[in-house]
Amino acid sequence: MDTQRDQPDAPAAVAAEHRVPGPGQSAPRADGAGGPPGPSPAWRVLLRYMRPSWRWLALGGLLNLMTGAVGLTLPLAAKQLIDDLGADRPLTGVLLLMGVLVVVAAGIGPLGEYVLRRTGESIVLAARRRLVSHLLRLRISALDHAEPGDLMSRVTSDTTLLRQVTTDSLVGAVTGGLTLLATVALMGVLDPALLAVTVGVLIFAGTVIRVVMPRVRRASKDAQKSVGAMGSALERMLGALRTVKASGAEHREEAVIHRAAEQAWRANVRAGKWLAIAGHTSEFALQVAFFTVLAAGGARVAAGATDVGTLIAFLMYVFNLVAPVQGLVTAVSQYQVGAAAIARIQEAERLPAEPQRPVAVLPAPGTAPAELEFHDVHFHYAPGLPPVHRGVTFTVPPQGMTAFVGPSGAGKTTLFSLIERFYEPTSGSILLDGRDLSAWDIPELRSAIGYVEQDAPVLSGSLRDNLLLGAPDTTDHEIQRVLRTARLDDLVAQLPKGLDTLVGHRGTKLSGGERQRVAIARALLRRPRLLLLDEATSQLDAVNEAALRDTVAEAARTTTVLVVAHRLSTVTLADRIVVIDAGRVQAVGTHGELVTTDPLYAELAATQFLIATG
Repeated sequence: MDTQRDQPDAPAAVAAEHRVPGPGQSAPRADGAGGPPGPSPAWRVLLRYMRPSWRWLALGGLLNLMTGAVGLTLPLAAKQLIDDLGADRPLTGVLLLMGVLVVVAAGIGPLGEYVLRRTGESIVLAARRRLVSHLLRLRISALDHAEPGDLMSRVTSDTTLLRQVTTDSLVGAVTGGLTLLATVALMGVLDPALLAVTVGVLIFAGTVIRVVMPRVRRASKDAQKSVGAMGSALERMLGALRTVKASGAEHREEAVIHRAAEQAWRANVRAGKWLAIAGHTSEFALQVAFFTVLAAGGARVAAGATDVGTLIAFLMYVFNLVAPVQGLVTAVSQYQVGAAAIARIQEAERLPAEPQRPVAVLPAPGTAPAELEFHDVHFHYAPGLPPVHRGVTFTVPPQGMTAFVGPSGAGKTTLFSLIERFYEPTSGSILLDGRDLSAWDIPELRSAIGYVEQDAPVLSGSLRDNLLLGAPDTTDHEIQRVLRTARLDDLVAQLPKGLDTLVGHRGTKLSGGERQRVAIARALLRRPRLLLLDEATSQLDAVNEAALRDTVAEAARTTTVLVVAHRLSTVTLADRIVVIDAGRVQAVGTHGELVTTDPLYAELAATQFLIATG
C-alpha cells in the first residue's frame, strides 16, 4: 500500500506536527486555510455562540428575574400579615396579595426555565453544526493523525456542556447575582446589624469556593479528555472487531478500554469531590447564617431593638438567599466545566481545514477528457522524514489509460493523493489542463475527478446512498446503465430491497469484490474527466476482473484514466506505463518497450505481475 504508512517513521513525526493542540497552543496552518489563529477566552467564545439567541436568553433571564422579584415580595407580605395580626387589622388584602404572588411565580417560573432550556439546545445545535462543518473540511494531513473517537466526543459530549454553561452559568450568574443584590439590599433596609452577621458568614463561604473552583476546571478538563480517549479506544476496537476476534485479542482490547474508562471515572470523581465541597460549603454557610440571625435577632427582639415581624421577614430573606447563592455556585461550577469543553472545541476548530467553497457542478456528458502534468514534484509527509517523491516528472495526454507500476512504497498511491489535493507538493508543480492545481478551487477540481481508493470504502447506509454519494441528481436510467457496466445488476436483483438494501457498517454485508464494484460504479456516475483507479480490481474474481477491464478500456476512450496496478493483465492494456521507484520516474513506455529496456519493469513483469495473476 502506497501511503504514508510506507514510511516507517512517518506516523510519529506527522502526529507531532498535526496532533490536536493543547489549550493555549496554535494549530499548524495549511495554505492559508484553517481555524482561528489561536484560542480565545472562554467567555468570548460563549458570547459568540450566544449572540444569535440573545433575545431568547434575555427573555428567559427576564422571566427568571420576575420569579425572583415575586420571591422577594413574599417576605414583605409576610411581615405585613404579622403586623396586621398584631394590630387586629383585616387580613383579606394581604392574603389575596400573597395568593396572587404564589400563582404568578408558579406560572412564570416554569416558562422561564423552558425558554432557557430551549435556547440552550439551540446553542448546542449551532455549535455542533459549526464543528461538524469544520471537521468535514479538515486537511487529510491533520485528520490522518487525529483520533476519530476523540473528535466525535468533542462533537457529541463537549458541545452538550455548552447548554449548561450558557443557561445555567452566564444567565444564571446574571439573574442569581441581581436577585442576591436585591435580597441583600432589602435585608439591609430591614435590619443592617443582622445583615452584617449574614454577610460575614457568606464571605467565608465565598473564599472557600474561590479556592475550589480552579480545581473543578482542571478535573473537568481531565474528565473530558479521558472520555475522548475512551471513545477513541472504542472506535479503534469496533472498527477492526473481526481482526480483534480473529487474533484472540478481546481481553487485551477490553483491558485498554477499561483503563480509559477508569481514567474517566477517576477524573469525574475528582471533579465531583470539588463540586460537592463547593455546594455544601454554601449550604453550610446559609445554615450558619440562619441560626446566627435567629439567635442575634431573638436577642434584638428581646431588647426591643426590632420587632417579631421584621425578624421573621429577615429569616425568610435568609432562606431566599439559598436559591441565588446556590445558583451562583452552580454558575461558577458550570463555567469551569464549560470552559474546559470550550477549550477542546477550540482545539478541534484550530485544526487546518480546506477553505469553504460552494458545491461544484459535475462535468456534462461529452466533456473533453483532462490532461495532467507533473513537473519536478518533490513531496514528504513531514519535515525530517525521507521524501516520498524526488523530482517526479511525467505528462498524461487527454484520453487513454496510463498505468503506474513499481515496488510497494515507491509512491504510486501518493501521486493520486496529490492530484486530489489531499496533500500539497513540497516543491514542483502539478498541472491539470495547463492550470496549476493550486489555482483550482478544490470542489471544482474534485468534481472533474473520479477516485476509486485502494480499500474501496463503503459507507453505512443503503446501496443507493453509496452509489449517489458523489452524484445525488443521477437519474434511475443512468444508475441502471452504470450498474450493468460495473457488473452490479445481478447483485442488485438478488438483494431483498434492491438498491435500498442496507450494506452494513463499512459495507460488511458486501464482499470485497462487491465493494470494489460499488466504488467503481460510484466513480463512473460522476462522469469524470479524470478517473483514478488504485488497485481497483485487486479483489475481483477472474470473470468480473475481465469484464471490468473491458469497462475501464471503454472509459479510456472518452476520459483520461490513471491506474495503479500490479496485475499484468491490467498493465498491458495501458497506452503508456510509468515505472516509479524510490520516488522517481524510472521509465515511461509501453509494455513491449519496457520489458526489453527497463530491468526493473522486466523483473516486475516476470515476478510480481505473474504471481499476482497466477
